[in-house]
Amino acid sequence: MNGILADKKVIFFDVGYTIDYPASGDWMFTRRFDEIAGERIRKCSEDRILQAQRSGIEFLERHHLIRDEQEELENLYQFYRIISDELDLGMTSDELKAIASDRTYNMDNYVIYPDAKNVIEELSKTFRLGIISDTWPSINHQLSALGVLQYFSFATYSFELGVFKPDPGMYQDALRKCGCDAKETVFIDDSPVNLAGAASVGITPVLIAANPASDVETPYLKIHSLSELL
Repeated sequence: MNGILADKKVIFFDVGYTIDYPASGDWMFTRRFDEIAGERIRKCSEDRILQAQRSGIEFLERHHLIRDEQEELENLYQFYRIISDELDLGMTSDELKAIASDRTYNMDNYVIYPDAKNVIEELSKTFRLGIISDTWPSINHQLSALGVLQYFSFATYSFELGVFKPDPGMYQDALRKCGCDAKETVFIDDSPVNLAGAASVGITPVLIAANPASDVETPYLKIHSLSELL
């Protein structure tokens, strides 16, 4: 095993760009979104698209404390309605429902990294594994579809707490659930900001740069694939 794991009992994982990545290249603009609205949105400037995305994300962040996939679907419908309204895409209610439903229930929107399942399975033989993720109620279906849900003993999800990483509450919740001292744990994430949050409560941070955008210099150990943990 990697030396950084020598004295550890628990490994926490992020999900996006750690275990999987979006099939379309974008977490929110899925293939179904492109089928329905792609031609229309490509007529918009990048600045307008970014502003519309910010408005949509702000709505999701204000309404993030939710219970189930039905509420996820309803919030995503509003997200795509905001995108449509701000960019004058003219999407109909049926189109918005189709896109939101696909984003909620279609697990083909997620692609697991080639080495992830084998590494997670191998690590689960020696360590207890957990998740710390900014995500939605459909996450368990996502992890199940990827074939890795059974290897995780506990999870901290932002939608259950109503806060996002790097809020200390996310990491404190994870530590309570695993029952270990922070120094006995590691957190693997693609965001230096999220890792700083983990480090602030004593969790050992590891940057994963499977996504090229995350391949930056930080004070933390950096890996490019989960295989480097073995």
